[in-house]
Amino acid sequence: MTFVILSSAVPAQEKISFNGYLKELTMFYKPVNPIAISATDSLNSLLLNQFHNRLNFKWNATEKLVFDLEIRNRLFFGQMVKKFPGYEQMIDKEGGYIDLGAVLISADSWFLHSAIDRAWVDYTFGKLQARAGRQRINWGVNLVWNPNDIFNTFSYFEFDYEERPGTDGIKLQYFTSETSSAELVYKIGHNTDETAIAGMYRFSKMNTDFQFLGGWMGKDFVLGTGWSGDIKGGGFRGEVSWFKPLEKDNGSYEALVASVSGDYYFQNSLYVHAAVLYNSHGTTGNAGGRGFFSPDISAKMLSLGRYNLFGQVSYPFTPLLNASFSSIVNPCDGSFYVGPTFIYSLGNNLELMANGQLFFGLAGTEYGNYGQAVYGRIKWSF
Repeated sequence: MTFVILSSAVPAQEKISFNGYLKELTMFYKPVNPIAISATDSLNSLLLNQFHNRLNFKWNATEKLVFDLEIRNRLFFGQMVKKFPGYEQMIDKEGGYIDLGAVLISADSWFLHSAIDRAWVDYTFGKLQARAGRQRINWGVNLVWNPNDIFNTFSYFEFDYEERPGTDGIKLQYFTSETSSAELVYKIGHNTDETAIAGMYRFSKMNTDFQFLGGWMGKDFVLGTGWSGDIKGGGFRGEVSWFKPLEKDNGSYEALVASVSGDYYFQNSLYVHAAVLYNSHGTTGNAGGRGFFSPDISAKMLSLGRYNLFGQVSYPFTPLLNASFSSIVNPCDGSFYVGPTFIYSLGNNLELMANGQLFFGLAGTEYGNYGQAVYGRIKWSF
């Protein structure tokens, strides 16, 4: 549901829209090994609850000028908060140029965090569109791994953040035709390592959308390309990015990251999706692991292993119940992820979801140290 407010004293295009949602998410997490919380105490499992409210405001001031403001309000409570005081600081960690998040109030076992993750102004000059502020720079075309998404990379495992991260910066987009455009983006940083400037050109040819990008990302030059089309009714997408250090011995490294995917809807509504990821800097041995709750992810390091494989099937068993099953495998170290998901619609704006994130493998492998997590969520959109 979207509320639109029109003023009788101004033209119809001067309107304000407001929408959002309210969610309750419960997580049960079982680590591979007990978690030590003191010299004498440890936990075999953890519970975390989260109330999540999102508010989206947009003002179409004129046909050319638009303002947008979007806010996340999240109330965290449970063992994760009570047993690990550092969890609050991790949630409050901001990645933008301006810190737009804060813990509003906290207690022994809960805290309320609020953050502005979108705040931009957009103005159109004929074929040129300029947008400044915190925004989503979406250059990826794949659905799981996006080597072209160099400004605000997201993790596939962070399923509860549908809007995905944003970037503080300025974007200029010039529409060269109905099917082609050029973009230039400047990401504001506190230092040169956090600053970036890159451009992209998109066009359509042979019923396929192509894109080419290049620029400077912190310590690296980056060049990339991507495409999105279909083969006999099935989606076919791909992205490649090459990262080269600006200077020798600057602490960076050269890497080629590529992902190719295909997906298809059958006439009986069965959906299948497969993808492969290649990371030249990834290892072919045991890949180790990243933190489950705060993965260090970027377009340059989408995986720790040299290769990752993805597969997914989904099917609507009834008009109200949809089920899907996904998996990611590191074929080099044998570790893998399994993700069953069930979504049941209780109405036009209300749904229930049950989801599992189950990781398996030997110690020291890419997914072997994560453990298992099970989620339940109810979501009301307005």
